[in-house]
Amino acid sequence: MTKQFSSLLATLSAALFRSLQFILLVTSLCLGLHAIANATSDTKETRITLEESTPKVMPWSAIRILPDASKKLNLEQVMATPEQFMRPTTAVGTLGLRTEAIWMHLPLKVADGDGLWVLDIDYPPLNRIEVYLTQSGRVVQQTILGNLQAYEQRPIWGRSHSFGLRTQAGAEYELYLRVVSNGTYILPITLSKPSVFHANALAEEMLQGVLAGLALCLLIYSLAQWINLKEPLFLKYAILVFGSLFFSLHQFGVASQYVWFGNTWFELHAGGLSALCASTGLFLFIEQALDGADGNRWLSRLMKLGACINVLIGIAYCFDLIHTQTVAKAISTIGIMPSVLGLPGAIGRARRGDKVGVYFLVAWTLYLFAAAILSGVIKGYIPANFWTQHSYQFGATFDMLVFMAVLGLRTKAIQDEMRQARSERDSFHFLAHSDPLTGLPNRRSLHHSIDTSVKHASASHILAVYMMDLDGFKQVNDQYGHDVGDELLIAVAARLRTNLRTSDVISRLGGDEFVVMSKDLNNPQQALELGEKLIRALDYPFMLAEHTCRVGLTIGYALAPMDGHDTATLLRRADAAMYAGKQAGKHCIRRGDAM
Repeated sequence: MTKQFSSLLATLSAALFRSLQFILLVTSLCLGLHAIANATSDTKETRITLEESTPKVMPWSAIRILPDASKKLNLEQVMATPEQFMRPTTAVGTLGLRTEAIWMHLPLKVADGDGLWVLDIDYPPLNRIEVYLTQSGRVVQQTILGNLQAYEQRPIWGRSHSFGLRTQAGAEYELYLRVVSNGTYILPITLSKPSVFHANALAEEMLQGVLAGLALCLLIYSLAQWINLKEPLFLKYAILVFGSLFFSLHQFGVASQYVWFGNTWFELHAGGLSALCASTGLFLFIEQALDGADGNRWLSRLMKLGACINVLIGIAYCFDLIHTQTVAKAISTIGIMPSVLGLPGAIGRARRGDKVGVYFLVAWTLYLFAAAILSGVIKGYIPANFWTQHSYQFGATFDMLVFMAVLGLRTKAIQDEMRQARSERDSFHFLAHSDPLTGLPNRRSLHHSIDTSVKHASASHILAVYMMDLDGFKQVNDQYGHDVGDELLIAVAARLRTNLRTSDVISRLGGDEFVVMSKDLNNPQQALELGEKLIRALDYPFMLAEHTCRVGLTIGYALAPMDGHDTATLLRRADAAMYAGKQAGKHCIRRGDAM
């Protein structure tokens, strides 16, 4: 099994390494070709033609940008210097991490149709987007978008930043955008007909609803398990899920619609805080999940230190002591540390055949690709499209499900521990209340049974206590030895048990003395008949492994409530009656009513 896992792990590692090499090679090649294309055609203008036959257009190839470090340029100034606009040197749909404002210019030509088109920028965390549609140097439409604008003032209510353009067939327009963001400039711009826009928006809403609903179910389940089982691992998983859930809700604009409607502070801080929360949960979850067999104290301390650093960064960010881009850089650095630190432990467990290690390796493999893709989009290296924008969300969802499997293993371990504890408890209880030879209840258990039953005894529900001693047992024990004597006692206990009701209790006090308690008898005659039945049960011999033995039975009994109202009295009178029967010749039954 170990060799198989080692071989599997080596194959997985080699494939992962080759895949990363391939991705880096392709990315470098694409960026190189992209840079060459930009260098040769920065000043060449491309006008996008809007046609009814193509209801959705991706206009990035025609976009030119003008960075504004001072953030003071106005529309008139940028329109007066069109030569300063340059083609983006980044990947399609993203300008990477920037601190300046960005002006964007997009030439348009409307070929035919009703002229109604929707401009959509599907990256909700953008703070401010000024939209100007001009014709012949004159502004014909304008609006302000962005997540800092009041939701009810948005031209089109939805997750993304969208605006309806009213144009005329055969006319040419210039579209100018001024974008300001305190984070990354991801700008997946589309121009589409209203019907296509609404269909795409609905599909995205459905996707976000499914993913958010799944994460919410996992969150509620983990919190319920934590409350029920008192297992900290479930709470740490809940912190991880909570952070991932709200990061996605913020990143895709769902939170601004339904959670913190119109709250500017949350719009500015939610992305960083939720990412820090998810990273903190990941530190704590991996620290405990991989702890135990390896017992690396240094790893545990480093994981807890990483979680503490995240908390301190989060507090500083809440009070605006550090900038969003500083938080983004910290997350991109610290965020991968749980996986890096936990990798040796996961590999070690996988080699030993531990499923926890295998699950972590599988989760981290996909997480590595997802995080690398999102990081590439954020930094402007990888194009922004449906798959790259959702890569981290899909990867995080997959990780949450894999980590749920880890929790399933932990739940099973807890259940096994509980079953083991119950088994040990039952074993101790059995040893404390049972005769080790015959397995019958001992004196302590018998007293408890009589104490409980005697309270309910009455003239119509009589309780009988039988004190029994074997006749001839000493001779068998002396002749054949203690082993045969023990075998005989076990056989006697079994035969007596078969002649009793299921509600009756038979106990061995020690040696060859047995006690039977029988409740809910109708009258004294029925009690006498039961005792006589027990005597007759021993009339035929016992066929043991190597010997055939015969023993008899002398019984003394007492009845409640007639002969006593407590355990001690009933046992004393039954014992005195049994002793009297022994003195009278044995193999008989006597009642202790007059003792």
